[in-house]
Amino acid sequence: MAISLTLQQYLDDKHIKYDVLTHDRKMTSSQIAEASHVPGDRLAKAVILSREGGFVAAVIPASCKVRLDAVGELIDGPICLSTEDEIEVLFPDCDLGAIPAVAPAYGLDAIVDERLGQVDDVYFEGGDHCSLIHLSGEQFRQLLNQAPQASIAEHA
Repeated sequence: MAISLTLQQYLDDKHIKYDVLTHDRKMTSSQIAEASHVPGDRLAKAVILSREGGFVAAVIPASCKVRLDAVGELIDGPICLSTEDEIEVLFPDCDLGAIPAVAPAYGLDAIVDERLGQVDDVYFEGGDHCSLIHLSGEQFRQLLNQAPQASIAEHA
């Protein structure tokens, strides 16, 4: 598998310049960061959360874990981690565990950790366990400009 078609079309429709980097198959964000020589604070990951009436993506640095309490306060309601079955339905052209951080490409709302608003370059999974998308921090923020930014993560 390569970059997901949904993601590719979304980036192209938005006229976003991006690079696709390949790496050996890795399953965790920390393994991907290490194999790709990308600092964990520049590798964005999406944590899909269930909320009343739908889902939301918490977009955080790979070196962090999501603070469910902080996200719950922002959306003013209870949240929990989504199940693998729910994620497979939401991201049908992605490998499980390789969800792109650009949730709006899949029609999902997002909340972005404020740390990602300060980096010059951002990397995120392209929908499989072997490719990373690289774009400027400015372009990443442009793609998620409708998403609130807040402190929703803490170092793992």
